[in-house]
Amino acid sequence: MIGFLRGILAHKAPPLLLLDVHGVGYEIEAPMTTFYNLPAVGTEVKLHTHLVVREDAQILFGFSTEADRALFRNLIKVSGVGPKLALTLLSGLTAEQFQRAIQDNDTQTLVRLPGVGKKTAERLIIEMRDRLPEFGGGDAPVVSLNQSPVTNTPKQEAISALCALGYKPQDAAKMVQNIAGEDKRCEDIIRLALQGAAR
Repeated sequence: MIGFLRGILAHKAPPLLLLDVHGVGYEIEAPMTTFYNLPAVGTEVKLHTHLVVREDAQILFGFSTEADRALFRNLIKVSGVGPKLALTLLSGLTAEQFQRAIQDNDTQTLVRLPGVGKKTAERLIIEMRDRLPEFGGGDAPVVSLNQSPVTNTPKQEAISALCALGYKPQDAAKMVQNIAGEDKRCEDIIRLALQGAAR
């Protein structure tokens, strides 16, 4: 098991990033909560990781905090919740918001996220309630906030990221088009779009 990776951030295109560790490029999928904290391309970062091995693929997931990784690991233990849905949950809600939704039996907040129906939301509340203390406690992010430009415009990158998280292209475009300002960073556009969807 790979517990963490420390290396140079070579590329980022939500939800994927490429980490250069001594000349080896690791492709890592990360939730938007981690992307919000990523430094500029070319900067050294450390990410806590979780490796998922399937018959057809080995997928490495990265997180800025151990608490986020612990939450991810608990989420994928819930019946019907795979890594992709867990990543969507972590992208749409912070660990604190998720914890509050579970404690308050707030299915409405959960069903606003793509891929989460009423039954899944109810199952999450039942199965995660007893696991909350396991990932409680917030260690500080191990990466700093910064941004480097990517090839597409921030809005195009934001739409691609939302589609990768499970939103339909037309819904993602609608979420992004209402956010004014081409000068906004991709991460800021996604954050505002997801906040709007969660209302």
